[in-house]
Amino acid sequence: MNDTWDAVVIGAGAAGLFCAGIAGQRGLRVLVLDHSDKVAEKIRISGGGRANFTNRELDPQAPHKHFLGANPHFCRSALSRYTPADFIALVQRHGIAFHEKHKGQLFCDRSADDLIQMLLRECEAGGVQRWQPCGVKALRQNGDGVYEIDTATQGTVRSRAVVVATGGLSIPKIGATDFGYRIATQFGLRLLDTRPGLVPLTFDGEGWAPYATLAGLSLPVRIDTGEKKTRMAFLEDLLFTHRGLSGPAVLQISSYWREGTPIRLNLAPDTDLPAALARAKATSRKLLANELASLVPSRLADAWVQQDADWQRPVAEAADKALARLAERLARWEITPTGTEGYRKAEVTLGGVDTRDLSSQTLESKQPGLYFIGEVVDVTGWLGGYNFQWAWASAHACAQALPTR
Repeated sequence: MNDTWDAVVIGAGAAGLFCAGIAGQRGLRVLVLDHSDKVAEKIRISGGGRANFTNRELDPQAPHKHFLGANPHFCRSALSRYTPADFIALVQRHGIAFHEKHKGQLFCDRSADDLIQMLLRECEAGGVQRWQPCGVKALRQNGDGVYEIDTATQGTVRSRAVVVATGGLSIPKIGATDFGYRIATQFGLRLLDTRPGLVPLTFDGEGWAPYATLAGLSLPVRIDTGEKKTRMAFLEDLLFTHRGLSGPAVLQISSYWREGTPIRLNLAPDTDLPAALARAKATSRKLLANELASLVPSRLADAWVQQDADWQRPVAEAADKALARLAERLARWEITPTGTEGYRKAEVTLGGVDTRDLSSQTLESKQPGLYFIGEVVDVTGWLGGYNFQWAWASAHACAQALPTR
């Protein structure tokens, strides 16, 4: 059995590496374990390979604007103490070039690997040891309050603190497992049901066939959940796929969507459709489809008018009621998904370790010396860098709280 470490971090992803680096630089002896042979693979594939690593628009004083969970306010403490500006300053110190796309989203100019190398350098600066691939077979606490960790390849190690940074269930092909949830259950912590988040929605049956022909088409929309009491809406781009709908708009709303309920789309959110169609009727001799193509993408216009014989004629000959019906359907297209693309396409996992069993200040659980950070916790951000910021903030709060000898 090896000497006792001050902290063992399980998971070499964004939260785990960041926590380890900070703790190591505080003078703690830190070991990182991960069952995968690849380090921070989720960072590597995120943001189209450039890692949307934070968001300037995050408001740490009102985190419920950007985060979901049974208690969205839980993340306020960590996020207010380690802000996007703090992480941006670290990125700048390492000389990593970055840019803002839109809505505060920041990406590496060159590659997500720049971010991974930064985290590894931070760990090196703290003298952190990292064993990969080296899975954990069992975890227990002995009578002295010290944790004993049976590893798959390096025997048993001892530690005064264990940090679980194993992520969620999303993207299993890069190594996602339920290990963190099993550890939580083992030590009597509560779990909230998990489900895929930030995930494409699917539609089955003949009713979707006309829209499947639009695969590849993208356009800006307004999307909402359609439920008055819990309505959530976003203005983002929509992407049609062969199996359903994707793009930022759908990924955002998917975290709020519940099975069996509809979503509602305005396919021309910046246009007064009734007025535009009325003007066209008064001035144009073109087919209604051609006029509609000046308001929405032509492929969408062509597919849309096929749904009603009254729309397949010159706009000047279309009845006022037919035009009103067309405008209403485009502005309030209500459709019920049959499911999602699941964890294989989900960017995050909703649910997880119940925040009622964690300290918002330190991320320590009610089991002394056992901490949970990042995606394994029931804190889920919007698309656009918010989940990475939760990884940095929760890791920072934990690393600062780990006891020194």
